[in-house]
Amino acid sequence: MNAIELKLLRNAEYLQYVKDFSAIINLNNPVQLEIEAKFILFNTKITELEALYKKALASEKTQELLVLDERRDVAINGIGYFLLSQTYHFETAKRHNAQLLLDNMNLYGSSIARLNYQAETSTLNNLIRDWENIPGLIAAITEFNLTGWVAELKAANEEFNTKYLSRTQEYGDASPDTIKLKREEVNAAYYALRDRIDALHLLVETPPSPYATVINQLNALTDQYNSLLLKRKPEDTPAGENPQSTDE
Repeated sequence: MNAIELKLLRNAEYLQYVKDFSAIINLNNPVQLEIEAKFILFNTKITELEALYKKALASEKTQELLVLDERRDVAINGIGYFLLSQTYHFETAKRHNAQLLLDNMNLYGSSIARLNYQAETSTLNNLIRDWENIPGLIAAITEFNLTGWVAELKAANEEFNTKYLSRTQEYGDASPDTIKLKREEVNAAYYALRDRIDALHLLVETPPSPYATVINQLNALTDQYNSLLLKRKPEDTPAGENPQSTDE
């Protein structure tokens, strides 16, 4: 059977190749070909790899994170715009307190809501800590009746961090190293199945071999992917991705 450098296939290509390989064998009656046991093991490993790959690509928590991130952005922006409006208040004390809180916010940057996930979480934690512990800032929060806003900001930020850590754990289960190890397991099952077909084909004493059809079909599939690899240029590889990498 024709060979292919499996390690050169990117994750999506690799997964599609082994699934196509399996589908072709399935159409040729693996039980009759006496390869059922190795075929079942191959499919089991493919299913495990696909589950890891899908987990690495997307998590249901990602959408929840987007909602929570927008929620905390709305809260911090709402507080900021309110305080900015109060810097024009006709009462000197209110102007002073508004500027006091704005100055404190500006210590952490002018666009907190635009920070990346981790940076925004840390920044909001520090900001809220200031507002809950520094007497002058506590008084200013009370002056503008912003306690509810601060509570909403804190709750959204804490919920975001909890969800983010949970998603990170999921991604850890489907890390590049984990996927690489699973690909190696699929490789082992693939080669065992392929070699079994080759061996049975060679043992046929009276032609035609019942394995000739499936071998021809599998070779046609492999040739397509080999052609893909031959046409690939170094510049076609995204920055930071080695062609042999398990990252997609």
